Amino acid sequence: MLRKLDEEGPGSVEPPAATIAARLDAAPFCRLRLAILWVLTLALFADIAEVALGNALGAVFQVPPRSMTQTELSLFLAAIFAGGAAGAPVFGLLGDRTGRRLALQLALLVIAAGSLGAAASDGPVGLIGFRFLSGLGIGACPPLIAAYLADVMPPRWRGAIICICAGLAFLGAPGIIFLMRATSPSFLGLEGWRWALGSGALLAILAAGLLRFLPESPRWLAAAGRIAEAEAALRRFKVANAPAAPITAQPQAAAPDRGDQTSVRRRFLLLCTLYALSPWATIGFLLMSGAVMLKKQFSVADSVIAAGLIMFGPVIGNLLMALVIDRIDRKASLVATAVAMALLGLGFAAATDFLPLVTIGVAFAFCSAIYASVLGVYAAEIIPTALRSSRTALAWGIGRFVSIFVPLVFFALLHRSGPWAMFSLIAAAIGLSAVLIVTIGPQGRTRRPVA
Repeated sequence: MLRKLDEEGPGSVEPPAATIAARLDAAPFCRLRLAILWVLTLALFADIAEVALGNALGAVFQVPPRSMTQTELSLFLAAIFAGGAAGAPVFGLLGDRTGRRLALQLALLVIAAGSLGAAASDGPVGLIGFRFLSGLGIGACPPLIAAYLADVMPPRWRGAIICICAGLAFLGAPGIIFLMRATSPSFLGLEGWRWALGSGALLAILAAGLLRFLPESPRWLAAAGRIAEAEAALRRFKVANAPAAPITAQPQAAAPDRGDQTSVRRRFLLLCTLYALSPWATIGFLLMSGAVMLKKQFSVADSVIAAGLIMFGPVIGNLLMALVIDRIDRKASLVATAVAMALLGLGFAAATDFLPLVTIGVAFAFCSAIYASVLGVYAAEIIPTALRSSRTALAWGIGRFVSIFVPLVFFALLHRSGPWAMFSLIAAAIGLSAVLIVTIGPQGRTRRPVA
């Protein structure tokens, strides 16, 4: 239909969806955009806190009084990623069908339900089941948040804003771990890990409630043919009304031609591959750092403290990257951080003293967070608006599916062959990612509007 409008002749007007997107991109950074940033940061904070909690619980549940067998512990750590593999495609499809905001609200409420259920559980079966439930929402939040921000933020600051969101949200990781440490072994009759899970649930509920006051993405509304609603949402961004040209409702956006479909399909397959390789480094290191410290003969207390300190790396990395991300090519950023992670991981395997281990761990987490954030920006930029949520969430979900096997494989490698085998696999996976990005990756859209 858009093509037909373009061919109508001298009296035709630019398609409404295109004009709405252009007006949104040209609008200044306003208080509404700032509010969106803060609310989505809170949502991602809750999401990351839940994932990071698995790292600390992996150490806690290895010793009495809550000892799990190796199989139970592996299933416990994998459950959240199994949920993510199932939940990300479902909520991503909802994000393209019903809107980014509603899908994100539902995902956050699912996280809260799972966390509260896990906090009330006593046995491994209940803990594993409710962590799977939490994972259904956790797997969906990052790609939905990236899609929403890519839709509504100014192109010239898009990367910086997403990095700021991720950097501040990563405070959820050390925050939840130190909360668990402060309330352990118990506080007011409840064990520390129960306080941590319950607090994560409350944050998720708060973020879901605040999302109710934010508008849906005007870009998505326009792409879905809901032009009147898009105009209403656009006015909340302090954008002036459209020029005198009439606004005609569109039943749907134009179908891409065969060449465009092939291009999108190739980009989607590349993203699926990158997200399948990414967890071996970005998730595996953070998830296993506490277990590696135990393997190196450190105490549980030292392992938890080290894990908490390492979690500051993503905060520092994302906030510093926000200063330069929109000045550097996306592919160059991804390749540089991938190479750095490979080298730092091997350094972590070789280190034996507490201070070097923590320092290298923070540096690895620093690079890992930059890689994950830039990959999220890159993914959102190379997929068009009408498919952005579903395709990026499905690729993310594949990464979550692979993450199921990360603790299973890494625990086996760690106990049978030691840290060197584990970190060699990390280096190989992230190195292959760098090769793929260099050889077949399309350019990102640094400081340019998204399609």
